[in-house]
Amino acid sequence: MDLNEAFHIISEEEVQEINSALEEGDLCKATERLHESLNEIDNAPLNIAVTGESGSGKSSFVNAIRGMDDEEEGSAKTGVVETTTESKPYVHPHYNNVTIWDLPGIGSPNFNSSAYLNLVQFSRYDFFIIMSSERFRYNDMQLAKEIQSMGKKFYFVRSKVDADLHASLRRRTKTFHEENILKEIRDNCINNLHDGGIRDPHVFLLSCLDIDKYDFNQMQEILEQELPSHKRHVFMLCLPNISLPILEKKREALRKEIWKWALLSCAVATVPIPGLSVVCDVAILVKEMVKYQKAFGLDQCSLQKLANKFGKDVSELTSVIKSPLVLTEINKELVTTLLTRGPTGILMTVEYAASNIPVIGTMAAGSISFITTYWMLYRFLKDIAEDAVRVVKMALGSPV
Repeated sequence: MDLNEAFHIISEEEVQEINSALEEGDLCKATERLHESLNEIDNAPLNIAVTGESGSGKSSFVNAIRGMDDEEEGSAKTGVVETTTESKPYVHPHYNNVTIWDLPGIGSPNFNSSAYLNLVQFSRYDFFIIMSSERFRYNDMQLAKEIQSMGKKFYFVRSKVDADLHASLRRRTKTFHEENILKEIRDNCINNLHDGGIRDPHVFLLSCLDIDKYDFNQMQEILEQELPSHKRHVFMLCLPNISLPILEKKREALRKEIWKWALLSCAVATVPIPGLSVVCDVAILVKEMVKYQKAFGLDQCSLQKLANKFGKDVSELTSVIKSPLVLTEINKELVTTLLTRGPTGILMTVEYAASNIPVIGTMAAGSISFITTYWMLYRFLKDIAEDAVRVVKMALGSPV
């Protein structure tokens, strides 16, 4: 296996360190560096700036993107008047390395884009969301140009499109067509930005009250494509579980990681210390299985939020979950039991015996550890992803 190709979200420098350690036969050093690199991927900081004029829905967007409602403890304060006078960080409830920043409004007649970016500490953000509930104005465009000149990405969000659709329906009862109205709004925004000197703008139509509708899937796809690979991984995992495409992307992102953790397990198993591999395998499996629960929103707190959002009883959602492990607390005791029973238990026994045989035995132990870790993570991911799809379909009222 070519490590340079496989570790596409690990830096070249880190890959070289791991390769060098392996070539020198220093398995301990290679294992340690591999473990550090994988943890750095999961914990890569992601800072998203949300800005726009007063009343554009910035705070509601901050809450929606974090999977929270406006009245929930820890949510961004919302209101009909400007409630943000300074940059306020809101940490994602499940990912401490992800922060959504609610920036001050930019509606002042004396707005200066350069001074504004200095005020909000421009350099700490990975990208900017510029919001408007109507047409994008001069200040929005000036800010976008300043951001672009400084080498950062920005995206326009036209919010509150649900209100526009409702108003249009009342005015055009007989001729109303939702897709046509949305196209009119989008074209108007794009043409307006073109007139202001913004070329090829990304414009997404959203409703923070129904974040799963309209352009949310398109927005997450564009952001995923344009973020650096390690940030892309974090961004995908922290998205709210509100659509089937998001669930599938999460499954694919996590699936690509499995072999790396299995390789780490293999590397540890080749270290000639009996019992070390089992301890490592348990730690890896607990960490990753808990991460899967969190990523797919199948912990009890997330299920309750989903039920509340769609007006369901949480028992309706849990009734379609088939895997007995999905709703179970994942801990060391549970994983140790899983490792020591059935075919997996036989493999672990063979691995332990092999680890006591110099050279050839430790190589065999490494192979067994790789297979065991890979299979258990692959199977659990498959089961929990399928259960997540059934839960979201139930929430949306689709056939399960």
